[in-house]
Parts: sequence; structure tokens; C-alpha cells
Amino acid sequence: MKQKLFIITGPTGSGKTDISLRIAQKANNVEIISADSMQIYRGMDIGTAKVSEEVRRLIPHHMIDIVDPWQSYSLGKYIRDARAAVAAIESKDKQALIVGGTGLYIKSLIHGIFSGPEADWRYREELNLIALEKGPDYLHDMLAKVDPVSAARLHKNDHKRVIRALEVYEKTGAAISGLQKQFNEKEPEFEYSIFVINRPKDDLRKRIDDRVENMFKAGLVGEVMELKNNFNGLSKQARQALGYNETLQCLNNEITLDEAKENIKRNTKKFAKRQLTWFKSFDNALWISPGNDQDCEKTGDQILDEINKAGSFAVLNRAGQNPYVN
Repeated sequence: MKQKLFIITGPTGSGKTDISLRIAQKANNVEIISADSMQIYRGMDIGTAKVSEEVRRLIPHHMIDIVDPWQSYSLGKYIRDARAAVAAIESKDKQALIVGGTGLYIKSLIHGIFSGPEADWRYREELNLIALEKGPDYLHDMLAKVDPVSAARLHKNDHKRVIRALEVYEKTGAAISGLQKQFNEKEPEFEYSIFVINRPKDDLRKRIDDRVENMFKAGLVGEVMELKNNFNGLSKQARQALGYNETLQCLNNEITLDEAKENIKRNTKKFAKRQLTWFKSFDNALWISPGNDQDCEKTGDQILDEINKAGSFAVLNRAGQNPYVN
């Protein structure tokens, strides 16, 4: 019998964390696994809106603070580590609750990832030389002849993915688009239910603005300065995190503090829009639409009711008693 996962996702600022904590406080068998590609980094707390260490002592969380910000961390490593966390939770007869807004993490955790053949570095170098001599258009045309579906999907300047698609065809004789489709059609690794928090547009925009202002009040500039001054620096992935990239620009005197705030707000809203597009690709997801300013407790109770219809979470009714809460 497949393991069952319950997943709470939604755009940045939608209240996923508070909703998940409400559920964990009312249930007696839940541990939370983060599906956030930036909360994995130690020391990046304010800008990623991590739950406090105090809360984590009361309600077990996994996949938070697992690598240093100068280290690289791949999608494959996330799947390996998150699945290990699911197994550890299951071994204690508890239920894993996946919470986060990184759609690729969630989709890959459920379905796995298509890895394809190993890299052929000699062939990649050959393609790189072709691109240098004849330009990206020529390489893209090569792909269009053998895999028109991938060529239509990939921009000519997406050099890395164009080369990978050509490499897969060279090694397997099959288009990567067809192989990925076959992979995506296989049975999911887990049984799962997905709840997408979909707040009204104006409400979400206000929540994002408030969140950014609160990040700076909580000391984001100091946090980023400490990361910047660390001898080991920041990995490329960590450096691009929302809030951190813009604050680094401010600390480097490239923009003012007010400009950094406005850029973070604008970029976060754009990111939230992209997240919602991602979530539409999830099959059979239940979209939860809280009204303007609806609190997270009410939304959490709504989701918990849906979960309990499946008889999966045991809820304590004795004056709200909970083994994680004093």
C-alpha cells in the first residue's frame, strides 16, 4: 500500500505556514516537511519566513536548515532527503504534511524526476564549439530536426537545456520530450492530496507588501550583511533568493533601501503569479479560496475537515490537547 501525503501549497504570502501550524496543533500525529527551495539554507531565516526554532521544538519540521548557504543543493538531493523524512515519519506511525511553494519540489517528490542518460562531456564540448562557431540559432535548428516538440518549448538561448536535449537524442535515439512524457505518465510514488491556497488577488498583494515591510523591521538587512561578510560567500542559488538578491544590491550601493523594498515587493508578486501557473499543473488539487482577510486558523480548520473526511488525521478533542504544545 502506498504512503499517503497531504500537501499544502500556494503562492508566497498566502499563509501556508500558519495554516499548517494550525493543522498540526489540532492533530496529534503530524510532522511537517518543508517544500521550500530556500528554507533549506542555514542563516537565511527572515527573508524565507522560516518558523522559529521554538515552534520547531514543539512541532517537528524537516528539510529546514539542512545545508549552509554557500553549498549547492540539487533537486535530486531534495527528493532523496524528503523521501527519507517521509519514511522516518511513517516509522513513528505519524503523518507527513508537505508544506511549501516550490512547485518543482512538490511535483518531483510525488512523481520522481526524469534523469535520462549520463552526461557525455565530449559530445557536450562538441556542441559548445558548434554554438561558438555558428551561433545558438544553428544549435536550436539541430534540435528542431530531431525533437521539434522540445525545440518549440525551449528558447534558443536556453543553451544548457538545448544541449541536454541533443545529448539525450544522441545517446538514446529518442526525443527527450517523448521520454519525459512517458516518465510523467507513470504511476505516482505516493498517494496524495494537494490543497492550494488561492487568496483574492488584492488580498495577496497586500499580504506580500506587509510581509516585505515586516521582513525589514525584523532585521533583513543585518541578516543579509552577515551572509555577505561570511568568508564562504553565498552559492548562486542562495544569492538569487527573493529578498536577498535585492538587499545585496542595496548593500553594494547599487540601489537605495527604498528601491530594494519596492523591488522585492514587485518581484515577489511576479513570482506569486508564476507559482499559481505552476500549481494549475497539479492533477486533482483542491483549491481553497479564503475570503479577504480570512484568518489562517479558519482556513486550517477547513483543510483539516477535508483531510479528516479521509479518516487520516486523528484529532484530539480534549480541550485542544496536543503532544507538541504545552
